[in-house]
Amino acid sequence: MRKMLTIISNVLRGSASRNGAELVSESSTLRAVLQLLAVQSEYANLTAPHDHDPDPPSLLKDPQPCSPSVSPPLTQIPLNTSVEYKALGHTTSGQSSGDSGSCDRLLADVLPTEAIAQKECYVKLVITSGSSTSEELILGPSVTEREKPIISIIDVPPSPALFTAQLPINPVPHPAQLTPAVANSSSNITSSDPLTPNCPPPAGSLQGPDISYPEITHSLAEETALPEPQLAGARVVVSARTYADFTPQATFDIKKCDLHKLEEGPPLQAVLTREEGLQYYRTMQTIRRMELKADQLYKQKIIRGFCHLYDGQEACAMGIEGGINLTDHLITAYRAHGYTLTRGGTVREIMAELTGRRGGIAKGKGGSMHMYTKHFYGGNGIVGAQVPLGAGVALACKYQGKNELCVCLYGDGAANQGQIFETYNMASLWKLPCIFICENNKYGMGTSVERAAASTDYYKRGDFIPGLRVDGMDVLCVREATKFAADHCRSGKGPILMELQTYRYHGHSMSDPGVSYRTREEIQEVRSKSDPISMLKDRMLSNNMASVEELKEIDVEVRKEIEDAAQFATTDPEPPLDDLCNHIFYNDPPLEVRGTNPWTKLKSVS
Repeated sequence: MRKMLTIISNVLRGSASRNGAELVSESSTLRAVLQLLAVQSEYANLTAPHDHDPDPPSLLKDPQPCSPSVSPPLTQIPLNTSVEYKALGHTTSGQSSGDSGSCDRLLADVLPTEAIAQKECYVKLVITSGSSTSEELILGPSVTEREKPIISIIDVPPSPALFTAQLPINPVPHPAQLTPAVANSSSNITSSDPLTPNCPPPAGSLQGPDISYPEITHSLAEETALPEPQLAGARVVVSARTYADFTPQATFDIKKCDLHKLEEGPPLQAVLTREEGLQYYRTMQTIRRMELKADQLYKQKIIRGFCHLYDGQEACAMGIEGGINLTDHLITAYRAHGYTLTRGGTVREIMAELTGRRGGIAKGKGGSMHMYTKHFYGGNGIVGAQVPLGAGVALACKYQGKNELCVCLYGDGAANQGQIFETYNMASLWKLPCIFICENNKYGMGTSVERAAASTDYYKRGDFIPGLRVDGMDVLCVREATKFAADHCRSGKGPILMELQTYRYHGHSMSDPGVSYRTREEIQEVRSKSDPISMLKDRMLSNNMASVEELKEIDVEVRKEIEDAAQFATTDPEPPLDDLCNHIFYNDPPLEVRGTNPWTKLKSVS
């Protein structure tokens, strides 16, 4: 190491002697310095490779204190990464190379003391994307003689635009601390160093007692993942935040609902607590990851038969569940995976049911379209047939005198079925506590709603039944509208009709690529502007209701849960033949089932 510093010292001393106190902009000189630093194996191998996956939860939860002997990692700089890297500082003649107990990366660790002993240094490295690289070494007046930058500690949620936290320059002479501003589009995470929070700042350093540490925030874009570099002498400092630092609840403006035969509608503002926001985020992220995994397993021919995915419509399932009680009832069509989860099913049971395994939620005999839990009546394969069944459940709620209701869901394609209009009539006559919800995802089985229906105002289809048209991509809007509809039903006013304007990212089913009747640009535009998960995430971050690290930790846990469930769904055994006829009737003694096989007789067990 001493030999390496001597070489660097000689190189820099030669540059300084040729130019004096003038600006030296010879890129080859400092590039050689960086190359000499990068080849040192004791620095280059200290940093673990950065990938697109979130940081392990352990690093986010239990930061380890650093010792004075710990040096920050030093790695090579990827040429394809856009980086703005600045070091502002100064040192005076005869000053030592820094406090031995400091946890900060000092300029003296990069440049030898001999090169800066007689000069006041200001180093500025700017590395841009591609092959263009420029470095500047300024040997000139003290930083204190130049204009001091204005302090601007930025503590806002991540945004597509890159920002750099500017730090004040302490007038006390001290070697410079290097602060990078890294543009990384791999994920929207706030960089943190687990070794830093427990280290006290050195005397005279840039960290004042009343100044919070800056946060270096990355871009929101998720399409192109770039590696996150850690440059020579770089040190990213983030303050340790506790749950007490977050906003417990916030009020948000939501989109106004279109009304039919209603004098008043849902409120235009929704209150969201921090606990509710985290729960909604986790559930919607689980549905999204579960559906993407189902898509992967289907293409691997592990899942067979019909499979209708729900990604893009997560706000509908979560918002409806947030607006009703656990004792209320719900029935839906064949796009049922999300509702199975919100109604109490587990990811393992849902994935195992998709693969037809014994541990599935319907014992492996229902598949994608037939899943059931308590107060949840499926998953129904016949288009529109679940609506009159749901009206029957609502009739039972009224007959038994329970303060319960039934939510009947169907799609825009099923909205043209005659049995739905018959159900409207019966529910209105008998004042049934029933919420009819049309999930209008803009397309039926390969056909847009404009080509399939003369009137696309589905919330007015009930005619004499009041209706609402709701933004189905906003979980808070769906929740408030569902609460409003539930209060309407519980008050004895009869049924109500809701239309949720939503969007599905996949095709109608796995046999439908989903791009023959719509463009990929249309799908991408919805994903970028109206994604329900991103909308909730931005609201929570912009109101300081959660940190990026906390949400990313949830992402890690969700991914692990999905992978474990997929592993279970591919290893769990299939149900035996003897179970084929079981659970046909409820709470009946075993009975022989005829016609299953001419050479065998099977008994059904409830």
